[in-house]
Amino acid sequence: METMSPLESLDAFVVSASRAFCSPLAIFIQIQGYFICLTLAFGWACAAYVRNREIRQMKYSMRHGNSFAFLSHDMNELEHTNQVNLPRVTVVMPLKGFGEHNLHNWRSQITSLYGGPLEFMFVVESTEDPAYYAVKRLLADYKDYVDAKIIVAGLSTTCSQKIHNQLIGVERMHKDSKYVLFLDDDVRLHPGSIGALTVEMEKNPEIFIQTGYPLDLPSGSLGSYCIYEYHMMHANDFRNDHHGVVSGLRDGGYSDDMTLAAIAGAHKRLITSPPVAVFPHPLASDLSFSRYWNYLRKQTFVLESYTSKVNWIMNRALFTTHCYLSWGFVAPYCLAIVHVAAALIIYSKEYSLKDTTFTSCGLLLAGGQAICTFIELLSMWNLTRIEVQLCNLLSPEAPPLSLASYNWCLVFIAMLVDNFLYPISAIRSHFSQSIDWSGIRYHLKDGKISTIDRSKVKGPKFTDLGGKHLYGRKGTSPRASIVSALLRSLAHWRQPKKFDG
Repeated sequence: METMSPLESLDAFVVSASRAFCSPLAIFIQIQGYFICLTLAFGWACAAYVRNREIRQMKYSMRHGNSFAFLSHDMNELEHTNQVNLPRVTVVMPLKGFGEHNLHNWRSQITSLYGGPLEFMFVVESTEDPAYYAVKRLLADYKDYVDAKIIVAGLSTTCSQKIHNQLIGVERMHKDSKYVLFLDDDVRLHPGSIGALTVEMEKNPEIFIQTGYPLDLPSGSLGSYCIYEYHMMHANDFRNDHHGVVSGLRDGGYSDDMTLAAIAGAHKRLITSPPVAVFPHPLASDLSFSRYWNYLRKQTFVLESYTSKVNWIMNRALFTTHCYLSWGFVAPYCLAIVHVAAALIIYSKEYSLKDTTFTSCGLLLAGGQAICTFIELLSMWNLTRIEVQLCNLLSPEAPPLSLASYNWCLVFIAMLVDNFLYPISAIRSHFSQSIDWSGIRYHLKDGKISTIDRSKVKGPKFTDLGGKHLYGRKGTSPRASIVSALLRSLAHWRQPKKFDG
């Protein structure tokens, strides 16, 4: 009896797998993948429609003589009599570390063209944070033009350091501030962003939180994306601890986004996001897998924090659904690869008619997956193209953004890798109940922070995706690599896009 070579055995295994993957269950998995791809494409198409409508309105206003359409569609709103009546806004920015894009981001924030009273609170853990002296030098250049200050918050003991910094900033805000805007330090604002958010809050006092999302910008080189990028709220909600906003954050809060979203859901309060709430978000020019993995762990770990039994049930539902859909997205591609490989083997060698029949079925399923993937990527490309155009219109003074920095092949691979890793990260987060966030390890118990470990030995040098150095000056960037390019694409893919309706 003639024995098969290892290569022949592999060929036979692939053909057998392809035959098995034509079973009713496998066909269901494949068709389910079609629906996931097309649902994503539809969501991105809806978001693109809303953003494109905003672009058309801005261009229409510009054609009719409003050269300040990036600030307001109605020039009458820019009259002095209207500007002097604008409410006071306090901007609170919790800082940690200093990286390559921070100065540009901070400068875009403090040079806002908001016409009302405006103050900025840069909040750091201690003066040892590299961000402290960087902000101090920046504010020295603008001391005669902006109302801004640096606040040293000290160490958190009952909540995450970010939330602690935010609450200290709120305590120090001006007594007449009507709104408070919390910004991540990697947000790059448009000149009219604060004004646009304030106008929306004034139009609809029922808004509890107004939020937005970043437009991630890969560097374009080979070396070179859980919830909100910012949120604006009523200042009195914090002064009066309305709905337990302050106590909910302070007493064991890990994620400000998830805590506030849970409070909003429990009290039926409104969360909105205007079409102009898209901000450039440059990623670090170098990334390591450990930094990306820790970032992904942080994104999944938020589902382990909760404020009530109902919130816990919602988070478990999100956990289960996301994990199911993530692997439901990846599995059809694995099946399609096997079908294509089997077809190549069968057509290059002599196989029976029965095998050829199974191959035709497999190729038909793989072809359907390819078509759905093309539609999905086309929709993603169109949304990104429109968001880039919108950002360029909203920031006419800034260097124009470009789609040239996006490598769509890497973005597609990142979609597969990221959705494969997400359930692994989520399961890891569930069983560990602890996370390292910027060198601080937080432990959860019953959905709240119970223990905070600050090792005497310094932790990682960098935060995750922003490339911010935590303990000193940023060193020389490592050389570019395929892996770092994929990591940047993974980072881009992890940021959820808003499905505007």
